[in-house]
Amino acid sequence: MQIKSFLLFRFVSLSLLIFFACGSPDKAQHEKEVVSDSVRASEIHEQVLTLDTHADTPLMMMREGFDIGEYNDPHDGGGKVDFPRMFEGGLDAAFFAVYLSQGELTDKAIERTRERTLDIFDLIHDALDEYSDMAGLALTPDDAYRLKEEGMLAIYIGLENGYPIGRDLEWVEKVYDLGARYITLSHNRNNDICDAATDPDGPTHNGLSDFGVEVVKEMNRLGMIVDVSHISDDSFYDVIEVSKAPVAATHSNARALADVPRNMDDDMLLTLKENGGVVQVTFVGPFLKEMDPNPEREAAFAELREKWGDYNKLSDEEMDQVREEWQEINEKYPRELATVSDLVDHIDYIVDLIGVEHVGIGTDFDGGGALEDCFDVTEIDNITLELVKRGYSKKEIEKIWSGNFMRVFREAKKIAAK
Repeated sequence: MQIKSFLLFRFVSLSLLIFFACGSPDKAQHEKEVVSDSVRASEIHEQVLTLDTHADTPLMMMREGFDIGEYNDPHDGGGKVDFPRMFEGGLDAAFFAVYLSQGELTDKAIERTRERTLDIFDLIHDALDEYSDMAGLALTPDDAYRLKEEGMLAIYIGLENGYPIGRDLEWVEKVYDLGARYITLSHNRNNDICDAATDPDGPTHNGLSDFGVEVVKEMNRLGMIVDVSHISDDSFYDVIEVSKAPVAATHSNARALADVPRNMDDDMLLTLKENGGVVQVTFVGPFLKEMDPNPEREAAFAELREKWGDYNKLSDEEMDQVREEWQEINEKYPRELATVSDLVDHIDYIVDLIGVEHVGIGTDFDGGGALEDCFDVTEIDNITLELVKRGYSKKEIEKIWSGNFMRVFREAKKIAAK
């Protein structure tokens, strides 16, 4: 009897120990599901081609002391992307943006901007030559898959802002020959091609200019993707009417969830579906949700812009100073960050409205994009994990990460071939 009582005591004690160590059965089941989600997400993330359609990393590459082939600290001015961190985070391919801020619409200003444009293209090509064992220039959809198979990163190029095109149609083919595979038609202000979504002076052309129509047609001829991020609503509808190929918004979100002009409203998204295009959700906080006001930060950046004026007129040394002061403001007045969950809310919304075939990811890393739980490219797999948690299949995740954009890319090339 004493032995039975002792054994019963040991059994109860052991059961209680397991219960308190592991928690309730429900908690244990939850932890098992979390582990299962993580394992599945890790497998999917490794197997599918992961593509970021918009990173402003060339802005970092222009900074003294930054080396794209070395590991840089994102919390110490090292930006969001470099080749070692792309490998660590499992980002297979990225479009590096040749970004030009908007200047005066004069021949002299445009010529000066063209010189800077060529310098940035050279910067990207030189880096790829230097680190040819890590990354290669990608020019076609198939290049990314080939490079992934070879254990290499795929670097595409996009031109952000058609401003350096000026009024010379030959410059469209020139940037294509340099490797650009999309052109974001405008940036924050109107240019000779079209109106921007955020020009404080209002529209100039009420959409595409006559020259802008010819630019879109030339891009169709070459097989370049027309990027409709940053352009005004009227410009968007004009592009849809003119373009024979599907278009892409390389870094935009759903206006229904964040009511800013840079995002796309429901009618635009439905029109994008009819066009066969794709919208690539981006990491910029105010494009994801309403942010708390930060007047000190906004005032500091306004003062910086007032101090330096048109960035295109600055020397390389002056631009280094601008970047240093910009970083100081970021450190002094840190911004509120959205989360991966906020980002995937936009994916969910777009999927529910126009289908999983029309959404992808364009982080805007190094151009303002950052999330609390995806601060740099090393944490990019958190997006895949959140998609798995929300019930997306591997096939759907592959479409979101690259398949949808590559479909648009291939269609643009197919139409050009005709």
